[in-house]
Amino acid sequence: MTGALPWLDADDPFPQPGDGWDAASPMPGLLAAGGRLDVPHLVAAYSQGIFPWFSEGQPILWWCTAPRMVLPVARFRLHHSLRKTLRRFRATPRCEVRVDSDFSAVIHACATTPRAGQSGTWIVPQMVRAYEQLHAAGFAHSVETWVDGQLIGGLYCVALGRAVYGESMFAHATDASKIALAALVALCRGQGVELIDCQQNTGHLASLGAREIGREAFLAHIAKAQTLPALDWRFAPQCWDQFLLRDDAA
Repeated sequence: MTGALPWLDADDPFPQPGDGWDAASPMPGLLAAGGRLDVPHLVAAYSQGIFPWFSEGQPILWWCTAPRMVLPVARFRLHHSLRKTLRRFRATPRCEVRVDSDFSAVIHACATTPRAGQSGTWIVPQMVRAYEQLHAAGFAHSVETWVDGQLIGGLYCVALGRAVYGESMFAHATDASKIALAALVALCRGQGVELIDCQQNTGHLASLGAREIGREAFLAHIAKAQTLPALDWRFAPQCWDQFLLRDDAA
């Protein structure tokens, strides 16, 4: 199929992934441009496996990547060195994991922390404002690594029921973002979440156990998961116990 990228007016529905322009797109997974970046449209997008991703000066671009990179929480690779780091972290009173303590600080840090091989960011001010509103509505969450009362790393994600969509991480100290990811995995494991969406394939995610699945399988998963009760986002030290205290942890 050829033609122009579909343009969405403010209240237009999203195209169905795989049924339109994106099937033969030179940018696989790109569905449409335009529309609104607000809470109702973000919830509608994520419920269909669609997410926004664009740079400064571009219109809002909507994507549904295929295949989809996901982290099966049961396959999370807690490498020996990270397990030792987590044990030290848990045993140190001045170290703590917090959830939703400072979402704005986390998303701003994700937007501004330099990344190897990248210039600029897709977390533009418009995105920051929209996800802060999504957080206020209860659909976006931050998992944070704190040491001596200072935020040193973290991540933010979107959650609809028990469908969890990872967005971005940052670290201002070694392993700080990995600690936050391990905490998210622990929360998910304890409440029956099977997959964390990672959107796109990276070597870093693959090293932690993430893998690609087909678009249809991903959409079937989120259709079921988002109908389940919302996660309890309280984090307690006991959350680590499912895998941290086991010598045979993967």
